[in-house]
Amino acid sequence: MLLPVGLIFLNTGLNMAASLGAVDAGNYWVQVLRMVGETPVALLISVLVTSVVLGTRRGKTGSAIEKTLDGALGPVCSVILVTGAGGMFGGVLRASGIGDALADVMGDLGVPLILAVFVVALVLRIAQGSATVALVTTAGLMAPAVAAAGLNEFQVAAIVLATGAGSVAASHVNDSGFWLVGRLMGMDVPTTLKTWTVIETAIALVGFAIAAGIFAVAGLV
Repeated sequence: MLLPVGLIFLNTGLNMAASLGAVDAGNYWVQVLRMVGETPVALLISVLVTSVVLGTRRGKTGSAIEKTLDGALGPVCSVILVTGAGGMFGGVLRASGIGDALADVMGDLGVPLILAVFVVALVLRIAQGSATVALVTTAGLMAPAVAAAGLNEFQVAAIVLATGAGSVAASHVNDSGFWLVGRLMGMDVPTTLKTWTVIETAIALVGFAIAAGIFAVAGLV
């Protein structure tokens, strides 16, 4: 479990060090280590190491290892398909202009900025499922309004927290995380809705409440 995390962390650390000039990005070994830490490569290395450590070294035959790997493809592929579909839908939303229309509606209603970013992220999250797409899309849509509001640093940080909170709420059937948790925990759809969806929504509401409190206090400073 720690192997892919360590390799990816190595890649991230080297990229940061290269951007700061602490290491030579053109160095052969730096490039090799960065390549090893790329997510697809790190995961492939982890699969190969696992096949040896938990497979052949424990007396498992090649056919048994192959059967185990084949059995993992189904759940993984379904998650990848749902994630890809969510990202595609998010692209369609951005291209259609619905995000801009939603931001205009929030402005016409006179909704406070801290609430507007939360609601926009929440609506996009519910519509297309991906928290990342909801977060990035909301940030792009609301960035001009945030820049024009003349907020201090603490208020901007609160806006970011509120956007993140809205992007994780109401996880349901179009969210890859919903299926990942449900599959791994052996839960059916109604049970996952009653547990995972409720937990994610509670996290979002608590996060927004904290962000709103920070925003309000920072505005008094």
